[in-house]
Amino acid sequence: QVQLAESGGGLVQAGGSLRLSCAASGRTFSVYVMGWFRQAPGKEREFVASISWSGGDTYYADSVKGRFTISRDNAKNTVYLQMNSLKPEDTAVYYCAAARHGWGPGASYDYWGQGTQVTVSS
Repeated sequence: QVQLAESGGGLVQAGGSLRLSCAASGRTFSVYVMGWFRQAPGKEREFVASISWSGGDTYYADSVKGRFTISRDNAKNTVYLQMNSLKPEDTAVYYCAAARHGWGPGASYDYWGQGTQVTVSS
């Protein structure tokens, strides 16, 4: 069982940066693939990025590649999403998720956080 809690969302101007954090409970955090997803109003939830259990492999959606960076600190049971060059279309609720099986957007994400709001003004 893993419990996830996101933080770090807020209001930022276009071109600005934010860093999201996702703190996980449980002693087995390091075995999970971790992912970030987002859901904008009126739209379906979409995959943003994922990172392997070791942190050695990452996967990004094309829409954020080159602007967002996912990382993790297994000693702190935390995964991060550094978001740079933010655009108004990045506005969404951002969720972190944990998967024991699979990789990238197709992994079996069994655990989800409550989400944190990111709003990018133009």
